[in-house]
Amino acid sequence: MTATDVAKAIPRSATRWQTYYTVTILCLLALFVSYLDRSNISVASIAMQRQFGWTETVKGSVLSSFFVGYMLLQLVSAALANRFGGKVVLGAAVLWWSVCTLLTPWAAVLGLPTLIAMRIALGLGEAAVFPASINMIGRWVPARVRSRATASFQSGVYLGTVTSLTLTGLLIRSYGWPMPFYVFGVFGLVWVVVWMLSVGSGRGIEEAVAQPGNRAIPWTRLVREPSVWAVVAGHFCHNWLLYMLLAWLPSYFSKTFGVSITSAGFLSAAPWLAGFAMSNLSGHIADGLMARGWSCTTVRKLLQCGGLLGAATCLLLLQRAGSVPAAAALMCGATGILSLCAAGFACNPFDIAPEYAEVVWGISNTVATLPGIIGVAVTGWLVDRTGAFTAPFFLAAGVAVTGAALYFAFASGEQEIW
Repeated sequence: MTATDVAKAIPRSATRWQTYYTVTILCLLALFVSYLDRSNISVASIAMQRQFGWTETVKGSVLSSFFVGYMLLQLVSAALANRFGGKVVLGAAVLWWSVCTLLTPWAAVLGLPTLIAMRIALGLGEAAVFPASINMIGRWVPARVRSRATASFQSGVYLGTVTSLTLTGLLIRSYGWPMPFYVFGVFGLVWVVVWMLSVGSGRGIEEAVAQPGNRAIPWTRLVREPSVWAVVAGHFCHNWLLYMLLAWLPSYFSKTFGVSITSAGFLSAAPWLAGFAMSNLSGHIADGLMARGWSCTTVRKLLQCGGLLGAATCLLLLQRAGSVPAAAALMCGATGILSLCAAGFACNPFDIAPEYAEVVWGISNTVATLPGIIGVAVTGWLVDRTGAFTAPFFLAAGVAVTGAALYFAFASGEQEIW
């Protein structure tokens, strides 16, 4: 008996937890594992830089190499999830990238080229986490609570980051920089076992529109829609800020205020905790406003533009932060307000193309991965040239304002594509 058969055989009130709470929580944990494995190197790289003699530019190349692989398989993983469903795609992806995480210390000892190749391989595996999870949310979560489910899933970014930054510093202090890679890699393998045993491959809800078998993805129609490119623009600009802070926040506190690696990890963790809380809140705000009669378009624009503009303001104010507490407070403001975008662009694919939401995510995340390659590397280059983080923060604020303007002009909450 399939999971769908079970769902039909048992009353709705008895199956609600099984049919979408479990899926949402496990997708959140997949993203949590993803960000454990991609962000631990932002703290570990401080110790690795000292051991291997990297410049800031070399460190930026190591940090950004992950995104090369991550970008390459976005569309492929989206198409596979749309065709075969997200369960197997996500399970295989987490297995792959967990093995890559376990092998990262070995790759670093062999040399810089091997380390960069392993980081690219890690990115290839993690490319599936968003498209496959979005597919599973579309299969199992009712539309009336999909904003909060998507925002809760998205909060795995912040939960994984805050956990990684906190534990990585402690593990490095006690056992050396390779230990976080071993611990987090094993955690991912445990997740794979739980996922494969707990989640069905079918659907918990009916499709919004009856679809023929082996339906073709309307790629041309998708890439011609202004509302799709509004999602892309909002996602790109959100990720410029996200990836810059993810990769460079520990280094900012270490370089600007001279704190230790452990302290840098703890200081960098606090802003992501604020992001976790605000991301979950944003989904409830969005569903609540729409339940009260607000248009979906208005809600998406309010949260997306508010998130980008608020984060930009905090980054600009950082230039006046003369102490660690002031800088930490503004960073909490930047990441917390930025996380409002979880109920903006992140939910928008379900509005405009519900049957192809994971494909829109794949298109969007392909472009939105470029900040991880360009923005992270450019930040390192600017810090090398200027000796401070002022220029990267001004650049990020400008990107955020541009993204808010484009999203406000072209975004839609109405269904555009069948």
